[in-house]
Amino acid sequence: MRRATSFSAQFFGVSYGKLYKVGNHVHALLGNYRQMFLSVFEMFKVGIGPSSSHTMGPMVAAANFLDRIRNAPFEVHGLKGSLHGSLAFTGVGHATDRATILGLAGFTPDNYDHEQAEDALNQIRESGVIHPRDLPPLNFDIKEDLRFDFGPALAGHANGMVLMATDKQGDVILEETYYSIGGGFVLTEAELANGKDTDEGEPVPYPFKTAVEMLDMAQRSGKTIATMKKENEIARGGSVKLNEGVARVWEVMNNCIERGLVTDGILPGGLNVRRRAKGIYDALIAERGMNLTAPHTINDWMITYAMAVNEENAAGGQVVTAPTNGAAGVMPATIRYWLDHVPGASKSKIPDFLLTAAAIGGLVKFNASISGAEAGCQAEVGSASAMAAAGLCAVMGGTPEQVENAAEIALEHHLGMTCDPVKGLVQVPCIERNGLGAIKAVSAASLALRGDGQHLVPLDSVIETMRQTGHDMHEKYKETSLGGLAVNVPNC
Repeated sequence: MRRATSFSAQFFGVSYGKLYKVGNHVHALLGNYRQMFLSVFEMFKVGIGPSSSHTMGPMVAAANFLDRIRNAPFEVHGLKGSLHGSLAFTGVGHATDRATILGLAGFTPDNYDHEQAEDALNQIRESGVIHPRDLPPLNFDIKEDLRFDFGPALAGHANGMVLMATDKQGDVILEETYYSIGGGFVLTEAELANGKDTDEGEPVPYPFKTAVEMLDMAQRSGKTIATMKKENEIARGGSVKLNEGVARVWEVMNNCIERGLVTDGILPGGLNVRRRAKGIYDALIAERGMNLTAPHTINDWMITYAMAVNEENAAGGQVVTAPTNGAAGVMPATIRYWLDHVPGASKSKIPDFLLTAAAIGGLVKFNASISGAEAGCQAEVGSASAMAAAGLCAVMGGTPEQVENAAEIALEHHLGMTCDPVKGLVQVPCIERNGLGAIKAVSAASLALRGDGQHLVPLDSVIETMRQTGHDMHEKYKETSLGGLAVNVPNC
């Protein structure tokens, strides 16, 4: 069989030069490209733990609702809300209620200050009043005005929430339904109904929405995936924003690793999970130069870097969605592995790593999902591993075909992975799972680099398979804590 990733390859008996078929979807190629642009800064957002969909998303939704109130032609006196689906079932463990209340108080993930947030929560508990910026004091009783609805999920998405504004008599005068669709992305009910292919921004030079299109554009332009993604970003935001933003993303990622490597103790939430990254890291440092360690110990380094990040996330610290908080450790762990342990690695190539990874993440999000509540952990750690594999392959000299192959291998071998967090916390199995996701990413990149880019299964097919698998997966395995480890771990 000819290479499954080349523009002239045959798949299902149809030439890529005319049509590309995955499942029931047929994509036209060669010129009729729909605009599809997802910025690297949408894929990598600086935020707070423990969850991008359950913590950051609700906080963003609440901030959006405040803007609705500010623009309303009537006077608002109070606030109410309800959490649905996965936001209800695992909301306490993910601090969804806390995030929603803080969002209504004016906090956002990028301006979050822990001490100020605690002071604001205490004030709201005591007074029953929220004081958002540029709005009058609004009545809000924490125990009565934010409800967990454990019935069926809302129709649009597993992560649904409804926010309401009330008048002096307590009657609802403004209401909006929001869906937190993963990775900190939030859509209103109307936005979700309008479809996901709604990019109306300035045209970009390489608007690929499938891996086939991406490889075709790379072949015709002679450019790398990172270069195409870079030119798309510059077309929208300029080079200064891109350079400063990418540097900031890696700075936050690396700082998160460093904090996790020096912090021990017990993680919050009631499971009494011990932080382990510091102890393992200290032991690895002590073993250096003793000629006693086995070659497979390199895996311990990767796992430790990832655990450091996800322990920080579980503690509510500052992380970067990559593409989600629950999968935030895979990318930085893979980058640190490359920088610290691979000869010839250079920080100057980190932008290429991140840009390549963002391109792959955009394909997954556009054509499937990065939400554990929608498609299980295959959509979170699986997507992160594919992104990291692609980035590593790129900075180690891989061709676009090899990069696509690396992403395909990593995602393929996460297919079917469930999301079953014990007690609704982003701790078990999430923390260790990120370490194994990093190991798979490195293995996938290495395997792809040993080949020439020719392989049987296209990345687009794996992404579509992941989408279908997520659709068929039982709800109890999709971040509801109603099945799997969440119900089989004793004393939980």
